[in-house]
Amino acid sequence: MKKQYLLVFVFAGLLAIFNSCQKSTEYKALIVTGQNNHKWEASSPILKQLLEQTGLFTADIVKTPPKGGDMNTFNPDFTKYNVVVIDYNGDSWSDKTKTAFVEYVNNGGGVVLYHAANNSFPEWKAFNLMAGLGGWGDRSEKDGPYVYYKKDSMIIDTTAGRGGSHARRHEFEVKMRNAEHPVTKGLPARWIHGNDELYSQLRGPGKNMEILATAYADTTGGGTGRDEPILMTISYGRGRIFHTALGHVDEDGGPAMECVGFIVTFQRGAEWAASGKVTQKIPNDFPNAGGASLRTDFKELTLEDDLAKIAMYDITKSTKYFTDLQSRIRAEGKTPEALQKFEKLMIKVLENKAATDDAKRLILRELSWMGSDLSVPVIKELAKNDQLKDVAEFTLERLQPAK
Repeated sequence: MKKQYLLVFVFAGLLAIFNSCQKSTEYKALIVTGQNNHKWEASSPILKQLLEQTGLFTADIVKTPPKGGDMNTFNPDFTKYNVVVIDYNGDSWSDKTKTAFVEYVNNGGGVVLYHAANNSFPEWKAFNLMAGLGGWGDRSEKDGPYVYYKKDSMIIDTTAGRGGSHARRHEFEVKMRNAEHPVTKGLPARWIHGNDELYSQLRGPGKNMEILATAYADTTGGGTGRDEPILMTISYGRGRIFHTALGHVDEDGGPAMECVGFIVTFQRGAEWAASGKVTQKIPNDFPNAGGASLRTDFKELTLEDDLAKIAMYDITKSTKYFTDLQSRIRAEGKTPEALQKFEKLMIKVLENKAATDDAKRLILRELSWMGSDLSVPVIKELAKNDQLKDVAEFTLERLQPAK
């Protein structure tokens, strides 16, 4: 009997080790690029970075020949990948490659269409069915209706006219239309996206398409005055397609790609396209209706980032680092021991002679509800500072109420 139990424990241990190894990188992604009216040389490496930083993907980049080159030489093996990310707008692929791609999607392959990819291949019927909606490329009523929202109702508009436009770049509010889809579940109902091209007047077949989010194209900026679709999913055969119209790229990425809203929806959309599920958590720095949130290095904030940046805080600038710290404290500080971990790190900011008075005020206010006797000595010292006296004394009163 003892031997049987031992074998069970050994097997369970080996299974746990196997499962942990399997979870390190579950999916393979292929980023197709090489031609675009946007700066694909900048965007494709960023897309690769964003996929791989999830820990779920390994990503390869494949480039087509340059414009006017021999497209018969472009024959990637799509079947090796769980998801294909299209960062491409250029010459038509060969018939052989088109057929291989359609077979890949029909057989359950995932696809992510990124920004200007919906401009591609106006003549390719299957691709336009996969995209749902597209723009430019001489698209018109012959390619399908306009689809947009008006007063919270989806409108299918067969009016004649061009397909594809955008006003001048600006920040804009994104509104969830389906908060229960795996890609969008848990996201704020409204959030501000970083400075971007708001694609409008997209038109196409729109079959088997679900609109996840829209953005209002304000007429004061040259927009349509309609809520335009900017996040969509499409079913084609057994394949899943996630279509994001967000993410215009600048030389260094720029605010549209740096926006946490773009980053997170792209990452979640890629996981859903690859697997039909989303396991990624919503990060603390996801934007809300109060303003955009940017990652200038495309990486999620760490606690170390928060504390280093808070020390140099200027009240006239963004509070995102302090807001992120607050979110961490509320999410992780469920026990006195957990709160004390944060408290010790915050005390170091208070002791830092180079830290700004603005930074210390923020820390003192936060300690007023979650601090302990550990903070009292340093707060008493700060109470001697005329600039910090009031907030320090307030915090001391909360931590050491009169008996």
